[in-house]
Amino acid sequence: MSGVVLAFDIGGTSIKYSLVDPKGMLRKVYEVPTHAMNGGAAVIDTVMDIADTLYPDFEEIAVSTAGQVDSENGIIIYANENIPHYTGLHVRGIISDHFHGMPVFVENDVNCVALGENCYGAGRGYRNYLCLTFGTGIGGAIIIDGRLYKGKHSIAGEFGHFTLYPNGRLCACGLYGCFEQYASVNALVRRVKERCGDNSCSNGRDVFVLMARNNAANEEVDNWIDDIIRGIANLVNIFDPECVIVGGGIMKEPYIIQKLRKDIPSRLLETVRDVKIIPAMLGNSAGLLGAYSLCDVSK
Repeated sequence: MSGVVLAFDIGGTSIKYSLVDPKGMLRKVYEVPTHAMNGGAAVIDTVMDIADTLYPDFEEIAVSTAGQVDSENGIIIYANENIPHYTGLHVRGIISDHFHGMPVFVENDVNCVALGENCYGAGRGYRNYLCLTFGTGIGGAIIIDGRLYKGKHSIAGEFGHFTLYPNGRLCACGLYGCFEQYASVNALVRRVKERCGDNSCSNGRDVFVLMARNNAANEEVDNWIDDIIRGIANLVNIFDPECVIVGGGIMKEPYIIQKLRKDIPSRLLETVRDVKIIPAMLGNSAGLLGAYSLCDVSK
């Protein structure tokens, strides 16, 4: 790859962006509000406005974005109402046309996290692994033989939506008992509020502060981790990966990683008990670096 890439990471709350040099080094990372409720077209207008201010200091554009993505054509297959009217948007075409045919690459955000970790972070040295991110929901990605596995419809890795509990809680996807309804950070906050009656908890950090002084919160955190363990164990038994990379800010809590490493093996088939549980390394840079890697992979 020659030249500089402008990489974007579009989330429901913020858009991060950075110029990336030919050696894969991020220059300064900037962040602006997504203003997602203005709709998908407005979000892409923001991306192009930012790019206009940096043009002509880059030769390609790479976009990591929320939503299900047809990366071959650069189209958003499906996005929930966190970014209204994003479904069906031809992101690659819009941006490329704006910049007179410049190469543009678009991929799902968790897939980009997995690619970033694969090239520059916790996935280096592994050929077969799963990546899960825990936040508002649960995102997933699958690396097989060193390559991202997309599936027939380009949405493989929707781990948040396998059924953990039949006839369980209704999920926003329309199914019942989905993994993310029990094991996401949003689920953790809801569970602790319901158990403890403490409405002061609004995020994972609040939960772990409360946990230090409230036995009921402590028990609910353990129950939540047990649901994570149940879900990951099912995936490991299916995919037989070398490792599972877990990301999201909540996974910086050592207590969680220790519990996962201690308790997951007992839920596994004996042959796969050597699987490693590894925290993601790149933090907020993973999506940008994964997007950048698309430019090289696509050539």
